[in-house]
Amino acid sequence: MKKLINIVFVMTAFVQSSAQKIIHQEVFSPKMNKKIKTVIITPNLQRNTKYPSVYILHGFSGNPDRIIKQDIPDLVKKAQQFKTIYVLPDGNYSSWYVDSPVVKDSQYQTFIGKELVEFIDKNYPVKAEKKFRGILGWSMGGYGATNIGVTYNKTFGIVGSSCGALDFNSFGEGYQKYMVNKVLGPLESINPNFLTDNKIKLMAAADQQYIFDCGTDDTQMINMNRNFHKKLTEMKIQHLYTESLGGHVPEYWSRSLSEQLSLFDRFFKQ
Repeated sequence: MKKLINIVFVMTAFVQSSAQKIIHQEVFSPKMNKKIKTVIITPNLQRNTKYPSVYILHGFSGNPDRIIKQDIPDLVKKAQQFKTIYVLPDGNYSSWYVDSPVVKDSQYQTFIGKELVEFIDKNYPVKAEKKFRGILGWSMGGYGATNIGVTYNKTFGIVGSSCGALDFNSFGEGYQKYMVNKVLGPLESINPNFLTDNKIKLMAAADQQYIFDCGTDDTQMINMNRNFHKKLTEMKIQHLYTESLGGHVPEYWSRSLSEQLSLFDRFFKQ
């Protein structure tokens, strides 16, 4: 009887340790000297097993909790389906995921591209190789994923953007409305390194996979994405670009991002 109780206890402990989890964690950023709220979603973790990881960047005014509840409501299910660890950092409402030359404690490019990756690689059972690590986002996060993903092209093997703000020069009133000027300063004096067009030559030699999509009714972003697609095509940079019905709304990007995560899974399994 005692032996049976011990066996049951061991089995129960193992089930608990391997169950799927949604972990709310504060990750310290040395460069910003502050902790950043981050949500990590794991599948049922198996012993002696490591998993691909995907960093998911929310849009302007978003946060990690909203990603789970509204933006990608099937994300927890997908973590288990694809056996992937998802990492959701808080972009501080309007950081644009850049290393701001204006705001000293807004250095999210370094935090996500380097500090957070190092933290996850050290503390979670992920495959710490480029071909098993991806980054994606939408709107502000689409810009952030593209900028960070290409900048850290030795870290991320696949980059995705849905309805991304890919051209500040054609953003018009949005440049101030969505507070880009607060972190990057006036458009007329912006550092060219922050312009996505200036990443194209780097993309040509980065050995990465790229996915871009946008809704045909997204009046603010559709032309940015079409033009970026055209430029990549002219430079003969392999990428997947799609358009489908929808505007700049959660209904569009929750569908498109769910599809992108399926493509990420195919990439990891190649």
